[in-house]
Amino acid sequence: MVVHDRPHVLMMSEITVDGKLTLKRGASSKILMKYMAPETEILLHRTRAECDAIMVGANTIRIDNSFLTVRLVEGKSPLRVIPCSQADLPPDANVLGPDARTVIAVCANAPEENVARLRACGVDIVVTGTDGVDLPELMRILKTDYGVDRMMIEGGPTLNWSMLNHRLVDEIRLIHLPFIVGGADTPSLVGGMHIETENEMIRLSLKQCFMCGSNLVTEWNVLYGESSSD
Repeated sequence: MVVHDRPHVLMMSEITVDGKLTLKRGASSKILMKYMAPETEILLHRTRAECDAIMVGANTIRIDNSFLTVRLVEGKSPLRVIPCSQADLPPDANVLGPDARTVIAVCANAPEENVARLRACGVDIVVTGTDGVDLPELMRILKTDYGVDRMMIEGGPTLNWSMLNHRLVDEIRLIHLPFIVGGADTPSLVGGMHIETENEMIRLSLKQCFMCGSNLVTEWNVLYGESSSD
């Protein structure tokens, strides 16, 4: 494992054959997750238990309202990390509950009343970045101040792209669902800005693939050009 001044990061997601995360824009990913094999659900929760932290984007929380806890296997629930630049998570968000410790990362210009409301829920607030959350700095804080050595992200396309764009993802584990849902604007694994040339493609190396129940699982190392051997 490459040593960084940040956690080792695993991106994990279920995707359809055409690379989609949901049925349509704004739909919960839980609709598709219902079709994961029981063995794959256990794999997901076992992976959570093996990690020190789990990170999900604020929009995913708004849509899915997940608990992000370990439930199907023995083990401790990881630290929940939610980048939310304006500190505007819904007050009924399950990650604000007592099921596990939670860090909300906000930027410096987040409204004070929003930050105060979140603090009152008992979560930790980390301020980093001015207009948006500084993800590389957040990773350093998680490593240094919270002792996070291994983190998984179950992000939507925006967070996935941001983490990859900052070269903060080391591995990707995909649960392949045997469906095609289509839709030009249906969220896919990675969003963000389109690239201009093939030189900008983020390259992967297949580690392994296996069947988990009725689902194919593929695991990849992420390569960042010459930096992949740093």
